[in-house]
Amino acid sequence: QVQLVESGGGSAQAGGSLRLSCAISEFIYSNQCMGWFRQAPGKEREGVALIDDDGYTNYVDSVKGRFTISKNNANNVLYLQMNNLKPEDTAMYYCAALRRYGDSCSYEDEYSGQGTQVTVSS
Repeated sequence: QVQLVESGGGSAQAGGSLRLSCAISEFIYSNQCMGWFRQAPGKEREGVALIDDDGYTNYVDSVKGRFTISKNNANNVLYLQMNNLKPEDTAMYYCAALRRYGDSCSYEDEYSGQGTQVTVSS
């Protein structure tokens, strides 16, 4: 069964932290590339962070040094630790299984969840 369920969103003040979690069904977790997207009102969806099976990570420039993607292979859970939050981080966040081309993961989702809302106030 294809299932990705995000949790951990909510409200935070600028400078605060939130940790998003994504419970992933085994069928999808076997995918080697996982990541997080976000979409703010009136804006296009953007890839935020990705991780592959070797632990290689990639981040969009706007979150480098503030966000950390990780995964727990024992429980099939993907995380996004978000520190030093800014109002511009306000968006719906989605976890996703990503397409892989050769040795590289891409910000193209094969499957994604329903999303969790993050709201950051100044």
